[in-house]
Amino acid sequence: MANSRRVSRVSSLIKREVSQMLLNGIKDDRVGAGMVSITDIDLSGDLQHATIFVSIYGTEEAKEETMEGLKASEGFVRKELGHRIRLRRSPEITFLEDSSLERGDKMVHLLNQISQERESKG
Repeated sequence: MANSRRVSRVSSLIKREVSQMLLNGIKDDRVGAGMVSITDIDLSGDLQHATIFVSIYGTEEAKEETMEGLKASEGFVRKELGHRIRLRRSPEITFLEDSSLERGDKMVHLLNQISQERESKG
């Protein structure tokens, strides 16, 4: 139980620090191509691996460019986390695009469309 609280606490710290880095720490211009927000962090129980799920708003090109920039910055982010958070070892960082918000928007749009079609028929 204590370990899950620790993982949760460290996940929150990582989310806060990486969010700050996204605002003004990562110098790669590609990261600024699309608006990026962290949706979730999956941290292993031994705190050695962190998968950071990001949602990117923008064109498909901007999303691809942003992901390239994020992947290129994984080493920097890991090193920077080592300076900002006191852990024995900084976790390996992996960025993954989370498209669940986009899928949710599409579902809401489809449901609204169905509802409007029903109203116009009825």
